[in-house]
Amino acid sequence: MATSDIYERRFDEDVPGETTSACPECGGQVRTNAVETICEDCDLVLDETPIDHGPEWRSFEDDGTDPERTGAPITPTRHDRGLSTEIGRKTDAKGNALPGKKRRQFGRLRREHNRGRWRSKAERNLAMGLSEVRRVASALDVSDSIRDQACTLFRSAQNEDLLRGRSIEAMTVASVYAACRCNRLPWTVAEVCEVSRVSRERVGNAYRVMNQELGLPAVPPTPRQYVPRIASDLELSDETRRRAEQLAERTEDHGLANGRNPAGVAAGCIYEAGRKTRGEVTQTELGECADVSPMTVRKRWQEVQEIDSGV
Repeated sequence: MATSDIYERRFDEDVPGETTSACPECGGQVRTNAVETICEDCDLVLDETPIDHGPEWRSFEDDGTDPERTGAPITPTRHDRGLSTEIGRKTDAKGNALPGKKRRQFGRLRREHNRGRWRSKAERNLAMGLSEVRRVASALDVSDSIRDQACTLFRSAQNEDLLRGRSIEAMTVASVYAACRCNRLPWTVAEVCEVSRVSRERVGNAYRVMNQELGLPAVPPTPRQYVPRIASDLELSDETRRRAEQLAERTEDHGLANGRNPAGVAAGCIYEAGRKTRGEVTQTELGECADVSPMTVRKRWQEVQEIDSGV
């Protein structure tokens, strides 16, 4: 048995004596090395510079894990898309403690690095805005995809010069709310503003500007989108939730949700479903959970009751 049959050949190993096939032009002998595949008779180059799609190094671990490429992936949540340099503090890459002289040197390097981190005020504002977007998204416990979309929206708003004359905090909260609206998540402006430091009016104004200038694919929310969240917050039974979702579909078919707060219509559907399934829920609790007044819940419940009795 040949040695080449025992050991796996790497892509960068020069194998001058390997013969692949005959030349398509002259029928001569073809040999392959680490750079190219060439005919020895007519010097025709058949292939060159092969691409290695494997890892960048070999793994000597016994846990069976495959080697991976170095570095973190590019992310839209950073102003430099994650390509910045981070300077350590007390330990080196292997976890060993650094001496005092080396720590002081790293402190000076870290100070100078932070001073030259941003090339312009626009880049500094972008970094501050993306940091606020990450904070709001974490407080709302949304997925990473929603967070990345919100960061992309904020970056697009800055590129379109929508931040001029407006608060960065308001634009960041509006970006998160816009990403939730585009993905049909049942978050209201008031609920998003609870985890921010800006008023509801400023966030609503910033969202309207983004929606008009960027052409967001946001659709009006429906009452059915708010039913699962409200039912989950009030710890209602699955039977009540399913009954409320059926009522919400009927209200949408009859056009009851047109021109009305969908959260209030959903609260009315849940109250009617709770009365049918003997669920213990009050109009005050529904109003607090749906961010509407008990009178709104009562009016929407009366309208839902008419639709339910007429079916």
